[in-house]
Amino acid sequence: MLSFGVTVLPDPPSTRLIELLQLAERHGFEYGWTYDSHILWQDSYATLPLAAAQTERIKLGHFVTNPGIRDPTITASWYATMQDLSNGRMVMGIGRGDSSRRVVGLKPVRVAEFERRCQMIKDLMNGRAVNWNEKELELKWVRDDLPDIPMWIAGYGPKALAVAGRVADGVIIQLADPVIIQWIMDTARRAAEEAGRDPADLKCIVGAPSHISADIADAREQSRWFPAMVSNHVMDLIERYGDSSDIPKDLTDYVKARKFYDYNEHSRVGAKHGEFVPDEIVDRFCVLGTAEAATKKLKELESIGVDQFNIYLMTHGQEETLRAYGDEIMPQFSSVAA
Repeated sequence: MLSFGVTVLPDPPSTRLIELLQLAERHGFEYGWTYDSHILWQDSYATLPLAAAQTERIKLGHFVTNPGIRDPTITASWYATMQDLSNGRMVMGIGRGDSSRRVVGLKPVRVAEFERRCQMIKDLMNGRAVNWNEKELELKWVRDDLPDIPMWIAGYGPKALAVAGRVADGVIIQLADPVIIQWIMDTARRAAEEAGRDPADLKCIVGAPSHISADIADAREQSRWFPAMVSNHVMDLIERYGDSSDIPKDLTDYVKARKFYDYNEHSRVGAKHGEFVPDEIVDRFCVLGTAEAATKKLKELESIGVDQFNIYLMTHGQEETLRAYGDEIMPQFSSVAA
């Protein structure tokens, strides 16, 4: 059954982040997410506790954080603390680090180190003892009456997806193209099976812009930044694996026309670096159009096993988008009450 989340930028003022997460909660969204990129926006490790204090039911977390900017023991302790403060409402999305690290001159965390850190964070934040830096560490104050904090790993390439299969509770996929989603999940689930885990337990979380409007041309223009953002990860894949890998051409071919990327316009409507993205890619990667058209695509995603659709709430008319989902779209899915 498809559940729904929303990702809000941690732009100042922080009251806007809280306002939108409260509105999402009132409209029936189960998950409220935000970015972790401490130079481009306010530090969401500071603003999410405010959101937790001013919401009641919605689950909260990063879409996504990374284990390389902060010491990973701090990340684990912060999530464990927030699990207590929110009374069990925390969820973690984590990746190797894009804007958070590149903006300060660092590359994404290497895959092997990423796996080591993710496994430690997952255990430590959930109250299990770990060996780290040749020290036995345990957060002995973690409450045992709360559920474990799930860790969902974001990735596109075979090696990162293998980490998700071995370590994570689910996979975060930043695009809404069914063909690519199926390849990604097949790749992660093979790794889960090889690690002796049940591949069926690996959840699939899709994040993408969704602008509900009859003006499809305008909706595309407001969302063209998104495939350009995804292209940062695709360029990494091509550098690592080349053009002859098993990675679908549906994911890699469109970046051949890419010219540049400006992180000062990261996730912004009208970003100039999105000009190379054709309409076809915008349509495939996003969920756009009327409520009927959006529902049809979401039903297709649900049919291939997507567990959560997460709106990147970075187009115009944010209140209207939340209202359209709450009133018209989400009630058509069996897991969401009208």
